[in-house]
Amino acid sequence: MASNKTTPGGVIAYLRSLAPEREIFLRTGGQVRFLRISTRLQLGVAGSLLAVALLWALGTLAMLWSQASLLMERSDVAQDRAALSSREAQVNAYKRSVNDIARDIEQRQQALEEIMRASLGTKMDGGASAPAGSGDSGKTAVTGKPLSAASPETQRLETLRQNQLTLESRLANAAQARLSKVEQAIRSFGLNPAVLAGSARGQGGPFEPVARSIASEPELRDLALLLTRLNAMETALAAIPSSRPTAAPMETSSYGYRRDPFNGMLAFHAGIDFRGAYGQPILAAAPGKVSYVGPRQGYGNVVELDHGKGLMTRYAHLSGYGVKVGQAVTRGQSIARMGSTGRSTGTHLHFEVRVNGAAVNPRPFLEARQDVLEVQQLAKRRLSGGGDRG
Repeated sequence: MASNKTTPGGVIAYLRSLAPEREIFLRTGGQVRFLRISTRLQLGVAGSLLAVALLWALGTLAMLWSQASLLMERSDVAQDRAALSSREAQVNAYKRSVNDIARDIEQRQQALEEIMRASLGTKMDGGASAPAGSGDSGKTAVTGKPLSAASPETQRLETLRQNQLTLESRLANAAQARLSKVEQAIRSFGLNPAVLAGSARGQGGPFEPVARSIASEPELRDLALLLTRLNAMETALAAIPSSRPTAAPMETSSYGYRRDPFNGMLAFHAGIDFRGAYGQPILAAAPGKVSYVGPRQGYGNVVELDHGKGLMTRYAHLSGYGVKVGQAVTRGQSIARMGSTGRSTGTHLHFEVRVNGAAVNPRPFLEARQDVLEVQQLAKRRLSGGGDRG
């Protein structure tokens, strides 16, 4: 049987057996009729239905395939859009990174220039700065962002920033070295740099906080403080009286204990005496401002100069004055004339140096080594903007 179904004749016979000829009897009005449905008709109808079913299935599959293709195309378009958006986001992030780095470099450069201007009175000769056209500049203080190693622009900006950091380090090292020399020069005069640095007399003014770009960067803040201390120490060094107050070569009495020339008793002498000619010019030992002109008990006629940082010089036994209170004087300027007023045995100048009101030995100031004087001279030139004003 199975073998017969596989042959063409067997298939036809099998289909005929599924659709045998059928007769349908219909009774209407007492009459009987019958409807004969042949095997061929049954097979034709079944084939037609099968064909319709196949066509419907093919149409449905075609529609499903079309919808699946459309969904796949939409998915591809969405992926392309996502990839494009991602690339745009990367480009925008890169641009923001470049702009942030450029602003960071520009603001750090401005902060360095402000520190240099405020502390040293000069601008930087060179250094790293952000290239033109690199983005918005100077709107907000922005800290550095991580850089992309694949970007030549950011690599160049990173190089500029590293050069700037190197410049800051070199500036700090140079300032520290100069500060050490200045403090050593101050110590050579027998003075304590910490005491001079702590003197805040004659200061004031409104409070103006530093720029945020300086306050937020520890390195710049430390550099500003270092340069501020250097400026204060150089100001103190320049104010130290190191010039002879008169051209008289002879010293008749030194600083310290001595026998009083009037009663012969042991006494303390707070300065150095210089013998000279009556009316001989008396010179300012350092730049400063005249704080007192007039007689003092025991001293006779006196001129006192305030040099700042708690330093004061006193010139006594004068025969006349050449300045008035409040007047600014320069180093070596004639301020009075030698005489013998007050408690004096003859024409001479009594010269004192006082620190915060206490008398100190003037000799170290008048016998400073040449290298110390050179450091002082450099400080004076720097403070005066390239020329020695006193």
